[in-house]
Amino acid sequence: MTDHAPQPAPRRILVVEDDPAITTGLSINMRYEGFAVEVARDGRSGLDKALKGGHDLIILDVMMPELNGFEVLTAIRKAGLATRVLMLSAKGSEKDKVMGLQLGADDYMSKPFGLEELLARVNALLRRPAQNAPRLSTFGNVQVDLDGGKVTRNSVAVTLSPTEMSLLQCLLERPGRVQDRETLLRRAWGNDYDGTARTVDNFIRALRSKLEDDPENPRHIITVRGMGYRFDV
Repeated sequence: MTDHAPQPAPRRILVVEDDPAITTGLSINMRYEGFAVEVARDGRSGLDKALKGGHDLIILDVMMPELNGFEVLTAIRKAGLATRVLMLSAKGSEKDKVMGLQLGADDYMSKPFGLEELLARVNALLRRPAQNAPRLSTFGNVQVDLDGGKVTRNSVAVTLSPTEMSLLQCLLERPGRVQDRETLLRRAWGNDYDGTARTVDNFIRALRSKLEDDPENPRHIITVRGMGYRFDV
């Protein structure tokens, strides 16, 4: 009996576009090419799906209801997501292209576009080595520079211990997703650490006291009863 190597999971593409003809055409053709495609038809739902993570690439239109593409892209990057983004827009001006790239887009195509060229650009982006997650995250009145190990709140420096910084990074890397205490303990302290879930609770309390406006009613570091903790932007 011949053993067959397991097939790799299909690359996941999120298409955020309000034009039904474009979303239908892209979905059909990209699925034919072997991609797993998810669709959002406005900026708000697109942002919600993007923040759940797990996508290899986001195709993002600029002109959309609820939130425009530039607003969605800004929120994605502020949340610390490094997912590759290909922007689409009927606005083909150099100014708009520059704005998209400055906000963190990886590529930019003007409408109307050729399907073959778009697929070529998608494949080129997916071959590109993944960027490290953006190292500057902002939520509320807090700004976190993970590379420099610096945190400010209302532009005033906040001192975090190395472990507090490590735990904060774990939260920032998975916005909107619940992480149980055991997972946080393993990710922030390492597999060899012999701590308990109570250790995580104590450090979460310390982070809230330093970063939340009202530590007793936090807006960003949320307790999900019976499950763990979730970071909300």
